[in-house]
Amino acid sequence: MLDDNNFTNMQKNQKNNIKSNSHKRVSSKNNDLKLSHVIVGCSILIVAMTIFFPKSTSSKESLAADVSNNIDNNFELNRHRLNIQNIISENADINRVKEQVTEARDVEFETTYNNTPSLPKGEEVIMQEGILGKDNVTVVKTYDSGNFIEEIILSKVKLQDPVPKIINLGTSEFLSKHKIHVGDTLYLIHDGILKESGDGSSNDIAEIKKYLDVKLIDLSNDDWCKVAFDNIEGYIKTSDLTSSYTTPNIVEKNRIQRILLKVNIDMPLNKESGLTLNDYKKIFTNLPSDSNNVFEENYATFYNVEKKYNINGIFLASIAIHESGWGTSEIANEKHNLFGYGSYDETPYSSSFEFDTYSDCIETVAKSLVKYYLNPSGTIIYNGEIATASYYNGSTLYGVNTRYASDSQWHEKVYNYMETLYNRLQ
Repeated sequence: MLDDNNFTNMQKNQKNNIKSNSHKRVSSKNNDLKLSHVIVGCSILIVAMTIFFPKSTSSKESLAADVSNNIDNNFELNRHRLNIQNIISENADINRVKEQVTEARDVEFETTYNNTPSLPKGEEVIMQEGILGKDNVTVVKTYDSGNFIEEIILSKVKLQDPVPKIINLGTSEFLSKHKIHVGDTLYLIHDGILKESGDGSSNDIAEIKKYLDVKLIDLSNDDWCKVAFDNIEGYIKTSDLTSSYTTPNIVEKNRIQRILLKVNIDMPLNKESGLTLNDYKKIFTNLPSDSNNVFEENYATFYNVEKKYNINGIFLASIAIHESGWGTSEIANEKHNLFGYGSYDETPYSSSFEFDTYSDCIETVAKSLVKYYLNPSGTIIYNGEIATASYYNGSTLYGVNTRYASDSQWHEKVYNYMETLYNRLQ
């Protein structure tokens, strides 16, 4: 049986044991907490090393894999996690700069082509110049070390619409072949008919002789074109036409044809013929009937007299041919008088004038015709002289015939020689 002292001591020992055990549990708990901190810290360190140094060593890879497996068992995988490595890499380059700007920019215009049959094939004519439009553009620009790399367009605001460029594009093979345009001159390669419309069955307007010229007014297709011939407008087949480019000698042929077109028995004779010195040479060289070569040797005289006295030289030569029998008459041979100038029907030889040369005779007769036969009274003629018109009855062959020759058919006979001479131009 315990006495009071022993019981008391026993209680004290129990209390001490309890306190001692309590201290041991606290100490054990503290040790457990320290260990858990170490484990957590190590885990964080391992995860960080895995992120930043994923391929450093095989042991680290194994350890990271274990930790990752452990995390997967306890947490849901974040499928939108940030790529820390890329973020660090992109921001590590301090030379790459981005900026947002808003600026006005040009907007390209469109080009429209219109097929145009009135232009040579392939030729372009600008009908309207294009004008650039304007947009207000907001962009993000990227620069690397001051050099532009790229841009991203964020928005566009239209400021001004562009105006399209309009070009007429030629499609005509005909115009291209002959190197011509609307408004240029064309020439007939044979006799042609001017029509009311571009249709072979339409009414005829006029006949146009070979080599004559027309002005191109319009071309709707390569078969028919609209032309003007001496102020008469109509349509003609393009196959009847040529150009000076395609047929270079057509211009000269046209000049001659234009001269011949004016040759008729009623033509005015107080005007130049329009012939050149070479034309006169061509006409009078190797004339079959000029057996004495009188006219061939004096072709320049007829040309010069025409220019000096404003008289048709072919008309003058035709009178000489008719009156002298091509320079074979006695008066022509002995007196150098090709015209029977001064002769009377009763005494033709004795009353005729005698000249030193054929040139003197030709010039004297030219002055007489201009002063007395071809021009109205008061007309200013050569050297400031005035026409007296003593025998004037008009400036035509018939008018001259009235007072110049007693033969009423004289004008017709002279005209036949004129035609012969003119036709030698062809």
